[in-house]
Amino acid sequence: MKKVVVIGGGTGTNTVLTGLKKYPLDLSVIVSMADSGGSNRIIRDEFGLLPTSDLRQCLVALASESSSKILRQLFTYRYTQGTGISGMTFGNLFMIALTDILGTQKQALLETCRILDVRGQIIPVTYEKSNLVAHYADGHEILGEHEIDEPDNRVISRIDKLYIFPKVAANPDALKAIREANLIVIAPGDLYTSIISNLVVTGIPEAINKSKAQVVYVANLMTRAGQTYSFTAMDHVREINKYLNTNRVNAVVVNNDFLLPKSAIDWYKKVKAQTVKDDLAGQFTGKVLRAALVSKAIYSKSVSDKLIRSLIRHDPAKLARVLMKLV
Repeated sequence: MKKVVVIGGGTGTNTVLTGLKKYPLDLSVIVSMADSGGSNRIIRDEFGLLPTSDLRQCLVALASESSSKILRQLFTYRYTQGTGISGMTFGNLFMIALTDILGTQKQALLETCRILDVRGQIIPVTYEKSNLVAHYADGHEILGEHEIDEPDNRVISRIDKLYIFPKVAANPDALKAIREANLIVIAPGDLYTSIISNLVVTGIPEAINKSKAQVVYVANLMTRAGQTYSFTAMDHVREINKYLNTNRVNAVVVNNDFLLPKSAIDWYKKVKAQTVKDDLAGQFTGKVLRAALVSKAIYSKSVSDKLIRSLIRHDPAKLARVLMKLV
């Protein structure tokens, strides 16, 4: 059975996993532990734990169809009322309680995987606490994943360096999964706070470079103001390779259909986002797989969810079919 490792965090990683779990694969996901916004700020500051939202999304994505449907729905349920609880998800609160009962987040994650009958491995990139720091071309710095992700509408230049403070070591399980992989999928998502946040963890770039696996990047559908304003597909690839310290990306999956409803177009203009231009021809020397990958569903978030969420997503089934060509 082929071993596929997905690297990322957030909804893009959830989409990749949802599609790939339908196939006979030995599937693992390495998850960013940098999130510091929304309920994760409370989890970090008040409970002293690592963020759980990205882990929770992976748990739901990889939960077997035979697991309780109502339990899967509970893990995504977001409270809309209650002082101090509004905006929190049941899944996050469940894992906080389980950590208190079992003593460690690692044990809590393993037990949650058992309860949801998870098909695959969910691996935090590190179990050590740290924060992201973005250094911009104009010289200023921003501390914290959420502050980098949503920089208060300030006019800022491009990020020229992302690093993690303090430096932390990679989870040995993550290094093992990368070492044994046949295919490494760098999932779509916020370039710096969901993807590169994994690559700045000590040991991860070295493990990817030593791996014999093919490395594929699933290009984002849209840019993100504050992180990738006006970035093209090749700009994304260059940044990933920069943090891998070599031109390690072998293949790129790119959407070639942007027939979006007017409501989505108007919303993206409002948040200063554009479609990611495919400029790989003549610049990228690896494989380029182009397909219509946009889901017909338009995302609608809970009223208690205060974070910015992308309206359009990749279609899990369509994306998985393209990735399986590489497998």
